Amino acid sequence: MARLDYVETGSEVADRIRARRGGRLTPLDGMLLHSPPFADGWNSLLGAIRGQGTLPGDLRELAVLRVAELNDAEYEWAAHEPVAKEEGMTVEQIAALREGGDRSVLDGRQRAVLAYTDAMTRRIRVPDELFATLREHFDAREIVELTVTIGAYNLVSRFLVALEVGS
Repeated sequence: MARLDYVETGSEVADRIRARRGGRLTPLDGMLLHSPPFADGWNSLLGAIRGQGTLPGDLRELAVLRVAELNDAEYEWAAHEPVAKEEGMTVEQIAALREGGDRSVLDGRQRAVLAYTDAMTRRIRVPDELFATLREHFDAREIVELTVTIGAYNLVSRFLVALEVGS
């Protein structure tokens, strides 16, 4: 059970969130709406990540799912697994993101994203050699977008887990 009640409101902020989400609010949104300014900023940032970047959707979702796995955020995993499939990830590739998964089904770009996600999430500092590998696969804009995505979804997962959203 969530640690706080969910907010259901007809505010302008809630309306903007519903507009981005196709007319509905999620439990995550209901928790964020305890602070309308934070919910509004969150909606803008995550809307940009999900809909305005140049990073391919399958790589974005690979990073999101890996963050969910590393941070034990099952709500996040459940929300993004179908999105990853819609973006073209196979069941085998998704399974590879779980601890102990078979990474041989991932291509070089996917393995670079996985390693970068692990480094940012587990150690924060990214080794130079890993960053050099990343630069072989991505341009500067894609690297910035990937970095923001990983950081933002670490925020999402920590929020979800701390407040037991969706449980």
